[in-house]
Amino acid sequence: MNDSDRRTPVLLTRRRAVLLGAAATGAASLPFLAPAAFAAGKLVALVHTQAAGDNGPIDDMIAHLKALAKEKHFPMRAIYASDPSTYQSILQTLAQAGAAVIVTTFNEMENPLKAVAPGFPNTKFIQLYADPITPTVPNIRTVEYQAHYGMYLSGLFGAKMSQAGKLGYVGGMSLPGLNADLNAMKAAAMGVSPTITVKGAFAGSFQDPTKGREIANQLFSSGIDYIQTDGAATDAGVIRAASEGGNRVVSAVFRTQFKLGPKTVAASVLVNFGQSLYDQVTIALSGTFTGGHYVSNLADGIIDFVPSPLFMAGGPPAYIARAQAAWPAVNAAKQAIIKGTLKVPFNTTL
Repeated sequence: MNDSDRRTPVLLTRRRAVLLGAAATGAASLPFLAPAAFAAGKLVALVHTQAAGDNGPIDDMIAHLKALAKEKHFPMRAIYASDPSTYQSILQTLAQAGAAVIVTTFNEMENPLKAVAPGFPNTKFIQLYADPITPTVPNIRTVEYQAHYGMYLSGLFGAKMSQAGKLGYVGGMSLPGLNADLNAMKAAAMGVSPTITVKGAFAGSFQDPTKGREIANQLFSSGIDYIQTDGAATDAGVIRAASEGGNRVVSAVFRTQFKLGPKTVAASVLVNFGQSLYDQVTIALSGTFTGGHYVSNLADGIIDFVPSPLFMAGGPPAYIARAQAAWPAVNAAKQAIIKGTLKVPFNTTL
């Protein structure tokens, strides 16, 4: 399987759709949207299938869309679509009303997009964290994120930073994309030393901090001293667990999570969803939009692995020293991946 075969995990417990905090039972109408916004053909809508307040992808997308709307002077709405039965009707209602751009999240929006988009050629649809759609639909752009490159760098960093030589990984769900993240981490750690171990676990949800905390405490209690998170809102529980004992270090998945553990969150694999949304919507509004599949990776800066300045200033001195010693190797590996001289396999088999 190659990078274009990446599968994206979002299978969450859902409630009825909530549109800007107002209950909706099928989005037959969107009364909270000003008709003038539609008439001008300027509205940009984000339809997200995971709740806001995650200190992660959804908060990042909403913040960047608000910033772009202010900069470009267009109306925007962020709509939480929590019930799969409403996905298609929400998209259709927005498109019928004349929305200029509709951004959706995650792989589960593929079929609703394919059902709605062909009937509304003047609306541009963007699906973030998605597989390619075949055949291509001219007004749908799917965006893939090769996050396993960042996870490889985390495995390299963790292997050099860990005092125990034992690393952990806590993902939201065991699905192909996350399996590849775990395997990339393992490959990097093994490259440092075959004696280093990486143990993976999955919470079964991207919105369960309690489960994340429980799993992380089990891993830490087994002697692991470095855990990579990969579970959106579930990550908060992993970070909390790190604060409940000594010799516990975490690598997160968003810069906003640094503040959740200033003395324990040493670094972060970044999937800059907000910047990606900003870039893709800017293209859609510029008149240069084309349908098809776009791949983001280390080269375009959407994927990255970065240190936490809070940790480097106030974390445990022994771990700070090890982190400082590890970063030159991490940065060298990053450049080698970008140049193509270091190959990171996309392996989905656990």
